[in-house]
Amino acid sequence: MRTLFALVLVLLAGAAAGYIALAVWPIGPSGSIDASLEGDPQRGAYLARTSGCISCHTDFSAGGAPLAGGPALDTPFGVFHAPNITTDPEVGIGAWTLADFDRAVRGGVSPDGEPLYPVFPYEFYAGLTDQEVADLFAAFQTVAPVAEAAPAHVLDFPFSLRPTLKVWRALYFRPDEGAATTVAGADAAASEPAARGRHLVESVVHCGACHTPRNMLGGLDAAAPFEGSDMLPGGDVAPAITPAALAQDGWSIESLAYALKSGITPSGDAFGGEMAEFVKQATAFLSDDDRTAIATYLMERPGRP
Repeated sequence: MRTLFALVLVLLAGAAAGYIALAVWPIGPSGSIDASLEGDPQRGAYLARTSGCISCHTDFSAGGAPLAGGPALDTPFGVFHAPNITTDPEVGIGAWTLADFDRAVRGGVSPDGEPLYPVFPYEFYAGLTDQEVADLFAAFQTVAPVAEAAPAHVLDFPFSLRPTLKVWRALYFRPDEGAATTVAGADAAASEPAARGRHLVESVVHCGACHTPRNMLGGLDAAAPFEGSDMLPGGDVAPAITPAALAQDGWSIESLAYALKSGITPSGDAFGGEMAEFVKQATAFLSDDDRTAIATYLMERPGRP
C-alpha cells in the first residue's frame, strides 16, 4: 500500500512539474510588423467582413453590438465565446498596438504572452500580408467601444488548461506554411483569379477551418484538405469541397460564385447551418471578382500535399 501511495505521489509530482514547465515555457515571437505601416480602414472593413471577424465576434441573434462578443460555439472541447474586440481598453482591444494585434491575428498569442485557442483561426490568418493586418487594425480603430466582456469559455478538462495549448501549437501550428500563401494573395492576385482565390480560400476566408477534417485534438488533417468535416460547432457537418466532390455535386464556377452571394445551390436548395450564416454575414459582401476567384480556385485547385 505504501509503495502504491508513493507511486501516486511521484506521478502527481511529475504531472505538476510538467504543467508548471508548460506554464512558464515562453512562446517565441510570431513574426513582426512595421509599427509605422499605415492601414486603410475601408480595405480593413472589407477584410473584417470577408474573413469572418464580424460574423464570429457579433451575436446577431441576441441583438449584440458589433464586435462586442459572439454567440456560444458548442464544440467537442467545450463552449467557446468569441471575445469583445471593440475599442474598449479594458475588455476589448482598445489598448492594443499594431504589434499586439499582429501577434494575435497571425501568431495566436495575446499581448500578455498567452496562447489563444485555435477556435480563432490564426493558423489560417498566418497567411495574411502585413498590409492586410494593418488594414484590419485600422478598421477596428473605428469601432465604438463596448465596456462589457463576452462570457468566459466553458471548456472540458484538460482543454480548460490554457498552457496545454503550447503542446498543440508545437504539434499543429505551421505559420511558415500559412505565410507562403501571401505570395499568391498579394503579388499575383490582380491578373490571376486562381491565385487570388488561393489566398482568399486558404487564408482570408479560411474555408479549410470548416471543410478539412480534424483529429481528436482538433488538429487539421493535412493529408485530406477540403475533404469535409463532422466536427463543426453544434454538430454541423461540412461537406467535401474538393474539385472532384464539387463537380460530382453539379457545381460550376458560375454556380459556386452565385451561391457565395445568394446561398442558393444549383439544385435550387439553400445553404443551412453555419454556412448559411457565413454567406449572410461574410461572403455576400465579397466583390463579384473575389467570389469568382474563390470559385475558380476551388473548382480548379491542383493536387496539393
